[in-house]
Amino acid sequence: MAEPERLTPDILVIGAGSGGLSVASGAVQMGASVVLLEGHRMGGDCLNFGCVPSKALIASAKAAHGQAHSAPFGVASVTPQVDYAAAMEHVAQAIATIEPHDSQERFETLGVTVIREYGEFISPREVKAGDTIIKPRRIVIATGSSPLVPPIPGLDSVPYDTNETLFDRREKPDHLLIIGGGPIGVEMAQAHVRLGCKVTVIEGAKALGQDDPELAAIVLDRLREEGVEIAEGAQASEIGGTAGAIEVTTGNGRRFTGTHLLVAVGRKPNIDRLALDKAGIETTKRGIKTDSGLRTTNRRAYAIGDVAGGLQFTHVASYHAGIVIRSAVLGLPAKTKSAHIPHVTYTDPELAQVGLTEAQARETHGGNLEVIRIDYAGNDRAIAERRTTGFLKVMVVRGRPVGASMVGAQAGEQISLWALAIANNLKMSQIAGMVAPYPTLGEINKAAAGAYFSPRLFDNPLVKKVVGLVQRWLP
Repeated sequence: MAEPERLTPDILVIGAGSGGLSVASGAVQMGASVVLLEGHRMGGDCLNFGCVPSKALIASAKAAHGQAHSAPFGVASVTPQVDYAAAMEHVAQAIATIEPHDSQERFETLGVTVIREYGEFISPREVKAGDTIIKPRRIVIATGSSPLVPPIPGLDSVPYDTNETLFDRREKPDHLLIIGGGPIGVEMAQAHVRLGCKVTVIEGAKALGQDDPELAAIVLDRLREEGVEIAEGAQASEIGGTAGAIEVTTGNGRRFTGTHLLVAVGRKPNIDRLALDKAGIETTKRGIKTDSGLRTTNRRAYAIGDVAGGLQFTHVASYHAGIVIRSAVLGLPAKTKSAHIPHVTYTDPELAQVGLTEAQARETHGGNLEVIRIDYAGNDRAIAERRTTGFLKVMVVRGRPVGASMVGAQAGEQISLWALAIANNLKMSQIAGMVAPYPTLGEINKAAAGAYFSPRLFDNPLVKKVVGLVQRWLP
């Protein structure tokens, strides 16, 4: 029997998703030797099953919705002729266009040794991948997460999709049942109803329950207006039927029947293949246990992204990669923060959040909190484009924003300004100093700063007195 190949790189990265690829490319270009393991698809969940395909399908749905609702702009509305298979081909083309950037060939060109096998610890310092044993100086676990499939009686007896299989579908569902009213569930609900499907969302608690309820209500109202049935407080307790006639029964006795089923109830960390016990790496219910610098209980190993058990977003994995490069490659101190991490639900209107929600800010800061609210209805660009649904809330404490919540057109694009402000501890005066081009939706952010200072300037007797003195003095 041949001896296994042995490698001793500076850095071993397990998982070629967003975080793992960022570590591998950054480390190798800085001069470290890097081995990258991937037993499934390069690019991970985001490219193949998550962010990219879902946003591509949402774009197709937006085009269909635009055709059906163009009359207010002086263009006759038409019933869109949706080709579901062609929409899914658009999804596949989007993935294929991005794939080369995440490909094995590109990373090998950079100098990374790529092994297309899953990794398994065989000791605290060694990982086996196929016929290769790697003993690196540092290990970065970036194996991501997978759809959580709950143990609902009968689920294993009917066909169902998760985000890992949905985008392979080419036949349009007549009636899509979605178990789960979180971001994935509501995004896919709106996309499918706009593409001509009947859609029912079945949520055990509150749909979009992790978001500010005032903002979430606007999104959910829009979905209902477009025809999505949203059943809240409806915990799925049993599933039956056959392909094309699937029935979901809830704990309160309600029954929902549809032709197809999507399970979107959350994520679980990909740790089962790793044999973490052999590495002395502890886990929690959410994933691998790490400290503020993303080190595991094995001091040579880091965990980043979804598998680290925190916020599950692609941009968080990329942020984690930067922390690990600083620590494991450059040997510099680095710790993670989360207050400046935004998240977005890509419905129409979009729902975006960074920092504290209003409820969280009130609990944390009490009477020191000021909440500034600006409605889209007062923005000229929103009026011109008939996109006046929505508003911005900024939570301000002693002149600095500590959170921003936004629902409306391009909220995901606009939240970046507040992420920048919170990350750099900026003051509202610095936001006020920004000049936003007219007419843009971005003026909403500038207006928030103006609204913060208006009472301090225009309702201030001292200011009025000073202005009076200045006016007498000026020639």
